[in-house]
Amino acid sequence: MTERATADKHTDTNAGTTRRRFVTFLIAAPTLTVAGRWLGEGTARAQIANVSTPEVDLAAALQPEVDAVSPLMRLRVTEDNRVVFEAPRAEVGQGISTAVAMLIAEDIDARLVDVDMPHSNARPELGAAQLTGASTTMRNMWGPARRLAADARARLVTAAAERWGLNADSLTTRDTHVFAPDGRSTSYGSLAVDASKVAVPAVSPLPKPVSEHTLVGTPTPRIDGKELITGRATYTLDVDVPGALPTVVARPPTIGGTVTAIDNAAQVRAMPGVVAVVEIPTGVAVVATTFHHAQQARAALSVSWGPGPIADLSDADIRGRLQNATDPLLAPSLLQSTVDGEFDFAFVNHGPVETNCAIADVRADSAEVWVASKIPPIAQTVVATGIGLPQNAVTVHPIRGGGSFGRKLYPDAALEAARISQRIGDPVKLLWTRDDDVKHGRMRPASHHKMRFLLTGDIVDSFENRSAAVQLDMDVTPFSVVIDTSIELPTSGASFYHATQATPYKFGTTTKTLNEVQLDVPTAFWRSVYSGHNRAAEEIMVDRLASRLRKDPMRFRIDMASNADAVEVLRQLKSRGNWGRSLPSGWAQGVGFHTEYNAHIGCLAEIDATNPDAPRVMRTVIVVDMGLVVNPAGAEAQFQGSVIDGIATILLAGNHITNGAVVESSYADFTWAKQASSPLEFEAHFLNTGRETGGAGELAVPAAAAAVANAYARATGTFPSQFPINF
Repeated sequence: MTERATADKHTDTNAGTTRRRFVTFLIAAPTLTVAGRWLGEGTARAQIANVSTPEVDLAAALQPEVDAVSPLMRLRVTEDNRVVFEAPRAEVGQGISTAVAMLIAEDIDARLVDVDMPHSNARPELGAAQLTGASTTMRNMWGPARRLAADARARLVTAAAERWGLNADSLTTRDTHVFAPDGRSTSYGSLAVDASKVAVPAVSPLPKPVSEHTLVGTPTPRIDGKELITGRATYTLDVDVPGALPTVVARPPTIGGTVTAIDNAAQVRAMPGVVAVVEIPTGVAVVATTFHHAQQARAALSVSWGPGPIADLSDADIRGRLQNATDPLLAPSLLQSTVDGEFDFAFVNHGPVETNCAIADVRADSAEVWVASKIPPIAQTVVATGIGLPQNAVTVHPIRGGGSFGRKLYPDAALEAARISQRIGDPVKLLWTRDDDVKHGRMRPASHHKMRFLLTGDIVDSFENRSAAVQLDMDVTPFSVVIDTSIELPTSGASFYHATQATPYKFGTTTKTLNEVQLDVPTAFWRSVYSGHNRAAEEIMVDRLASRLRKDPMRFRIDMASNADAVEVLRQLKSRGNWGRSLPSGWAQGVGFHTEYNAHIGCLAEIDATNPDAPRVMRTVIVVDMGLVVNPAGAEAQFQGSVIDGIATILLAGNHITNGAVVESSYADFTWAKQASSPLEFEAHFLNTGRETGGAGELAVPAAAAAVANAYARATGTFPSQFPINF
């Protein structure tokens, strides 16, 4: 192996390499293969387990540092002229395969269609580099992907110069080819073998400056778009694993219920197509030759179930526990007045189109698992522990996911499939039905919030946010894969809350607390963790405060914003959204603002609440400052999805708990916002005030949720406090 460090000396403000060097090096291989790793420079890392000041950059804290000899991300150039990047981040519909491919194509000077993005199998040495979450992908990939591509290009150019006997500086590159001044050209593929022997490139291996980009920053269709719209895209259940048997699981009527007895196992085993009926910790698995036979047999099962751990609790009981767990607010002095609010948010299922599913083939001394996983090393560890094998005996193949929103951080289906395969001695193809996913899937924790502004006259002295939430399941978390154990990362929901929940206004002394209520309910990270409800509630309070002070809510936010970039986003939103325009009776505008993921966003929503029981968001406008946007088309799609999430969680979608069971069972009653609930008009405007690249996937949910809630309040003359409003 030949190693060569590339110092980060260029002035690109979006490099994302603060306090670290990304080292690229050549790996001995038949064709050109370049790898890279981060090297620390002895500087202090973020300590964010018990921070008192929010707005910690989780992307920076999760940037991996690994053993000095461990190759991390790998880029190959093959003899058939393909540029292959083994993607450490998971494609679950958010379009990162296209955006990262654009970074690579830009700096290697390849056609985008020549770049392949296969998922990398679970590699524990990758640590946090193999985490897809916290809106970190583009921020963490910006430097490494470009460095690898630029290094590979430099070696290809050097190989061409040596072949032609020319000065390397005289050569140019484009369209996955190297060109000589006399018009000769040769493909990267034809140079791949020679380039693999280039120890020291003859031209700069550094990425090009942003000013020279021709692809990055340009709206670009998804590289997998044709596969998606023609149905040729491969998801987990499409993977052809020889002999994998269709499998479903009969699950208890209550959350966490247990099997007391299988009353008719023999009769069900004798049904046509049934291969096995086996008990597992989460229910009774039925294995058959087809999914039709498996589901018929599951319906025929008679199982005696033991009650789950919250079988005596319903929504009102849980809400009462949350209210009792919320810290009291400070009392005002004799000279102070208050603006108060209390808010309740229901549990919310993730609801991705692709339900939980996995394929597993467990042998005596090894196992293979195919699953849409956003942290493959965690899936590998959980499966290995669950079936009693060493971690290195388990291979996890990450597959494209049909949506996640946080759900596919958790390897529940992978573990179930592995246990079933181990029990029957054959590979299985496990499907969670929609009913399974809604009733037994993980949920955003229910929460209660008490908030208070203390004012002396018209001056805001302080803001308090006292919250309680059902505990967030942190046992399987992104942070357990971080290699550098000197980094203190959140180990509980409360510490994650304090690390991320900033209020972007000048409200005097700001105090926030979160108490977690321990309930044995399957919770999970959910798009825009904590911010989706906590910051939405705060933005509703900003409208209440503006009303008390007789201020326009948009103007009030501009006046109170804590920095100039936030002010500019709000000013642009006011102008581009035509704030204050005349609307029909029963209609209104609302605004929400949010800062997180090294970005600012403002959202304006217009709602038709002529019928308050059936409100419809008619128009949304967002203005975003997230630095350089790699693929504006992909980012806009992400923001559209986030706006829909905000609409759904405010107006429509939540999970009811009755006697320890989730009431909803499908999209029919888990009423996620559908096309009929989507805004008729959507506009996205991107600013760039020079900040480093920010995250897009989760940023808009709090702003959109708040804008919808505030628009509804203004249209109806009410102050809603329970969400979703139709709950």
